[in-house]
Amino acid sequence: MSRPDTAMVMAAGLGTRMQPLTLTRPKPLVPVLGKPLIDHVLDRLVAARVRRAVVNVHYKGDMLIAHLAHRKDIEIVISDEREHLLDTGGGTKKALPLLGEKPFFYVNSDSIWVEGAAPALDRLAAGFDASSHDAFLMMAPGVRAVGYDGLGDFTMDTWGRLTRRQKPRLAPFVWMGIQIIKPQLFEGTPDGAFSTNLLWDRAATAGRLYGMRFDGTWLHVGTPEGVSEAEAFLREAARA
Repeated sequence: MSRPDTAMVMAAGLGTRMQPLTLTRPKPLVPVLGKPLIDHVLDRLVAARVRRAVVNVHYKGDMLIAHLAHRKDIEIVISDEREHLLDTGGGTKKALPLLGEKPFFYVNSDSIWVEGAAPALDRLAAGFDASSHDAFLMMAPGVRAVGYDGLGDFTMDTWGRLTRRQKPRLAPFVWMGIQIIKPQLFEGTPDGAFSTNLLWDRAATAGRLYGMRFDGTWLHVGTPEGVSEAEAFLREAARA
């Protein structure tokens, strides 16, 4: 199939863990090395030849909309959640009429990474198989992630099939906020707010939840400390 040329950019979160940086602006506008988080993501999408990005907004949405109006290198379409926050799954479902009927990139607006041997979005697009994948996630090895101290999200077998972490065990892979997902996976999902986890569980039950190992470095920027760690790593990488 042809590679996705449309993306859902998740930018409607409250940014609570990023306070005090988010007291005066939405999290996607928090700068890393002087560039807002969402522009790091949009630059990656432009490089991957994505033509259209649907961006959902909620907290301080007016500020984000005004900022995005300056982007001329990619079409930006706003999915407005300022009245009701719909969570990751519900927000994407609301935006489906804007995304179309083909598989699309889904990217968190706070996902920053240093590329490996080839661009992550290009690798994900090349590896996606609509005949066997309902959701195809880019997975970072937790031990190599910068600023991450969690227990992991998934295990992954030789063929890339994903299985949820079994508590209380650790899992080696962390979802880094990038996936390709089929809109058909949303059929029969509830109206209103729900998490993307519902979709992943549905795909996993059908044996159609897959991942790809990321070969670069993923930077976890969920807190002000995470921003500082990411900036230090990026400066060092630029000097190398």
